[in-house]
Amino acid sequence: MDIVQIVSLGLVASLLIILLKEQKSSIAFLLLLFTVILIFLSVIEHVKYIFSLLQYMAEKAQVESVYFKTILKIIGIAYITEFGAQLIRDAGLNSLASKVELAGKLFILMLAIPIITALIETILDFIPGAAG
Repeated sequence: MDIVQIVSLGLVASLLIILLKEQKSSIAFLLLLFTVILIFLSVIEHVKYIFSLLQYMAEKAQVESVYFKTILKIIGIAYITEFGAQLIRDAGLNSLASKVELAGKLFILMLAIPIITALIETILDFIPGAAG
């Protein structure tokens, strides 16, 4: 599916959801969920291509595998969290969406700690007399 088809699907689904929302809100939400899943599935191949390209570039730059995989996990958590939070927000549950976003940020921080530690250690190695 190309971008024109995705945008068209989004527009048609939006119109149908707006029309159904007043009378059949549960069906409108299911249509929203179905549309979001369909769009997600249609772009997953592009995401796989981007990740393989990033992996190729990381190998060429001789970036350690553990750091590259961690960064990919962080990116994945960020996108999944945003996706889920927006869907929850569309259901009218802003408070729950905020909690999902907070959980995503905490998971990102937890994964980033080894990278931050390695970065600080590298910086300290360049500063004379700072390394203990």
